[in-house]
Amino acid sequence: MSGGEKAQWKRKQTYFARLQALLEEYPKILLVQADNVGSHHMQQIRASLRKEAVILMGKNTMIRKAIRGHLEKNPSLEAILPYVYGNIGFVFTKGDLSQIRDKIAENKVQAAAKAGAVSPVDVIVPAGPTGQEPTKTSFFQALSIQTKINKGTIEIINDVPLLKAGHKVSVSQAALLQMLDIKPFQYGLSVSTVYDNGTVYDASVLDLTDDDILAKFKVGVSNVASLSLQIGYPTLASLPHTIINSFKSLLAVSLETSYSFPRADKIKQILENPEAFAAVGASAGPAAGGSSGGSAPAQVEEKEEKEEVDEDFGGGGLFGGDDDY
Repeated sequence: MSGGEKAQWKRKQTYFARLQALLEEYPKILLVQADNVGSHHMQQIRASLRKEAVILMGKNTMIRKAIRGHLEKNPSLEAILPYVYGNIGFVFTKGDLSQIRDKIAENKVQAAAKAGAVSPVDVIVPAGPTGQEPTKTSFFQALSIQTKINKGTIEIINDVPLLKAGHKVSVSQAALLQMLDIKPFQYGLSVSTVYDNGTVYDASVLDLTDDDILAKFKVGVSNVASLSLQIGYPTLASLPHTIINSFKSLLAVSLETSYSFPRADKIKQILENPEAFAAVGASAGPAAGGSSGGSAPAQVEEKEEKEEVDEDFGGGGLFGGDDDY
């Protein structure tokens, strides 16, 4: 083995040892794409994450080999292998993944559009003065951009949609943006995938808030309750609806017959003597900011019945009302 080959072999062994040590030490990894990120920019990102995370880049073949060599200690790392492609890098951390992702996203730099590059965003050249001399009018005409001469300089009449996301930048488009001193692109590390204690998921999951999770949980509970009620299979989600519906049926039978029970007695009292309850509601109304009027008896009756039902059976709340299903 020559001296150069021996030095290269040592570097590989050192890299393997470092990567495997990081895999063993850190339970959380952000997989990032490093397209169009220069060395100076990378140094700035490393500095911003110091003491919070460790960034490690490398060749994909070396990364895969190091991970496969570590599978005996941590088999769950095999789930990362399908995502090791392109200009990939690892950000190891023990902290909050969302905060680390946000810090990475903040470290972006403005960049000019280069011919042949793929535009990551739509680019619109705004209408207005360009500061260019009238001699360059033909250049704008070649790009089908309407202009006029105003105070000795070229002025673009309307906004011009110049680039579309996913399309390549042509030579003339790059020259125009450079002429107007427009740097439309922002480059930096882009988090694509997350490894968290053996679980691999898309980075978009980090955008979910507690409210989003709760909303999705409520939708799931509502669907379970609807299905349970439809097929007649009782579950914890459908039980409140079943109880409240049964109470309504018993109350209806009690109101139509001589049969009664304690909870139905109060409703009967309201129906038999609505004026008494209307008077109570009218006296309490101003204190609560309400008003008494011709519809007070009906309002009191509805309120009393609703309070009686909600107090004992909790038909609303997390599972919604009866009509939700």
